[in-house]
Amino acid sequence: MPSPFENATAVERVGEHTYLARIPDGWQQGRGAFGGVVLGTLARAMIASEPDPARTLRMLSGEICGPVLAEEARLEVTVLRRGKNLTNLDARMFQGGEVVARASAGLSTPRSTAGDVRNPPPPARKPIEEALSVTLPSPPAPVFAKHYAFSVTGPLPFSGGSEPVVHGYVRERVAPDALDAPAIIGLLDAHWPALFSVHTAPRPMATAGFAAELLVDPRTLDPTRPLFYRGEAVAQRDGFFVEMRELWSDDVLVALNQQTFAILA
Repeated sequence: MPSPFENATAVERVGEHTYLARIPDGWQQGRGAFGGVVLGTLARAMIASEPDPARTLRMLSGEICGPVLAEEARLEVTVLRRGKNLTNLDARMFQGGEVVARASAGLSTPRSTAGDVRNPPPPARKPIEEALSVTLPSPPAPVFAKHYAFSVTGPLPFSGGSEPVVHGYVRERVAPDALDAPAIIGLLDAHWPALFSVHTAPRPMATAGFAAELLVDPRTLDPTRPLFYRGEAVAQRDGFFVEMRELWSDDVLVALNQQTFAILA
């Protein structure tokens, strides 16, 4: 049976590169659906437009242009180029005749030039047995958070800490049979902004820009096992801030993510 996230990001092909989707109620962050489920849906449409399953999603960048509502959306995918190993695609999501989100992605087979594996040093962390399992009430937490299980090893939201960092473990509360690229995108986006660690009260924020690099084939990971998450706000100016995020499986870096957040009020 598909997981709730798989159902929420499902797409129906209605043309060669045209799809319909409906992100259901219960995945919102404010008025619109949370970025991870929107970008995961766009990723699923682009993956469906690539005929070779050996070409897996390696990188994705996107923008949320406006609230994505719990109603039907049309997705249009453009194949920018399909080379010997790499396919570059672009996807747009429409509601009410307007673009509400867009993304581009690169799908590729492993290259013959792969060579050695280079991995950064893994972060120091507490084992999950020592982490604090938290349930985020809504409000103030967005309603989509109920679909994820969080175990915190760092500062809690709105604790007035000294550093804008978040770290802990995360997984889908109802695990899929296998992880895939859209699921990793959702897991990268599931945590609250790192600035919440230094704030003492909620402030509305929204993802404006998103870029992810997937370094491990998600199908090789245990979908029931939490991944270690680390996020840090690295710069802030003019009502925007940039946050760097990581997902780890033991000592292996699974994915990197840079997000630009808009502070709405």
